[in-house]
Amino acid sequence: MEDDFTYVIRKALRGHDLAPAEAAALAGLREGEVMGLLRGKFSEQAARAIAPVLGLSEEALATLPAYEAQTALPDSIRQLDMPFGGDGQVNAWLIRESGTALLFDSGPSAGALEQVLDPLHAGDLDGVFLTHIHPDHTGGADKLRARGYPVHFPSSFRPGETIRCGALTLHTIDLAGHCDGALGYLIDGLTVPVCVVGDALFAGSIGGCPDSETYRLALANLCEHVFTLPDETLLLPGHGPATTIGDERKRNPFLG
Repeated sequence: MEDDFTYVIRKALRGHDLAPAEAAALAGLREGEVMGLLRGKFSEQAARAIAPVLGLSEEALATLPAYEAQTALPDSIRQLDMPFGGDGQVNAWLIRESGTALLFDSGPSAGALEQVLDPLHAGDLDGVFLTHIHPDHTGGADKLRARGYPVHFPSSFRPGETIRCGALTLHTIDLAGHCDGALGYLIDGLTVPVCVVGDALFAGSIGGCPDSETYRLALANLCEHVFTLPDETLLLPGHGPATTIGDERKRNPFLG
């Protein structure tokens, strides 16, 4: 999992522009109880008390420490898991179907991407689509372009566009919030509906937002463009494991 409960609470505090002491007072908690949560000391009682103050699902936050997303991927989808930032990781996603090969995001560097992509013998890529411009997702883009692959940054499209790539059809959706101009890609032509969400959403969490305005925008875009999708839709995030709409409806504190 990309985020634990401490990150979820920190992101929600920032999104609501609340200091821990302010949130504690509104929740009827001692400041020390909120600081304990932020320092990794989980209390279900404190989590349930602070959840409504932060606009989070009480049940999802209370059970978040036990949540482990374990979503089976079809053979057409490969998660390319690369190290990033010491003990972190970042994803790119390779999707191959009926002779069409697409890559979503390009990792933190050309070298990191080559280490996970080349052993798969991916062959020619019909397109590389980036979800947002943060460097951990664009580091391999120049090398891919030098190899002759068409690389599409989010600025290449507007939300609501349709792109046909051989056997697959992509529909762009607005996922700005964590990053200005971020796009998601809904994919038709696979055995299950798929949405590549970048850093807009993680299993059990969302991408961090710099202020309350972008936080509200991020949640609005997720509610409008992602959580209207069928429960069986696979979600492919920029960090952490794949998940589904159905699981996130139940287990994501921000959207449960």
